[in-house]
Amino acid sequence: MATLLAFDVYGTLIDTHGVVTELEERLDDPSRAAEFSRRWRDKQLEYSFRRGLMGAYVDFARCTREALEYTDRALQTRLFEADKDHLMGSYGQLPAFPEAEQALARLAEVGVSCVAFSNGSQEAVTRLLSAAGLRDRFEEIVSVDEVKRFKPDPAVYFHLRQRLEAEPADTWLVSSNPFDVIGARHAGLHAAWVRRNPEAPFDPWGIEPDITVADLEALADYLVPAS
Repeated sequence: MATLLAFDVYGTLIDTHGVVTELEERLDDPSRAAEFSRRWRDKQLEYSFRRGLMGAYVDFARCTREALEYTDRALQTRLFEADKDHLMGSYGQLPAFPEAEQALARLAEVGVSCVAFSNGSQEAVTRLLSAAGLRDRFEEIVSVDEVKRFKPDPAVYFHLRQRLEAEPADTWLVSSNPFDVIGARHAGLHAAWVRRNPEAPFDPWGIEPDITVADLEALADYLVPAS
């Protein structure tokens, strides 16, 4: 199938909702933690899209912080600045999905080349993957920060190929984010959609993933021949 797998990080390898426990400890109403986490993530992505359209690039961490500020205001949760600082720190140490390490190990055993490909800065992603115990599974970390654009700008997928000297036919994006999958396919790459929520629809744009899997273990099942 592939000579190179480029893994999205946030939401694909790393559980962005792993911050819910921290939110439960800091919100006056812990029952709102899941909603806060979801809106924080949605606004984080929205801010990156808007900045991309405006040509007003900033580090992804700033999008994350501004999204946190917005969500706090929108839900009127009145977090203290110390709480926001702590939550940002927690976002830098989010957990990996439970099957990620084993799936990556299986891919390594059969010689599949894997890189991390993220909206996050190289420093942030390196720290995040190291904390999650996944850094050693990747040959490279490719960040959009190197071109000052955000996914799904075609320039970031071109940069991925150029940086790794890879042909489109040999390059696969692996992502749980439909916008990322569509962006990669639009740019001429192959893509695997990790459909972590079995009820989640794919965007009806007429651009489909090459394959759809439930999680990274299912991706490894697809790629690794049965013994």
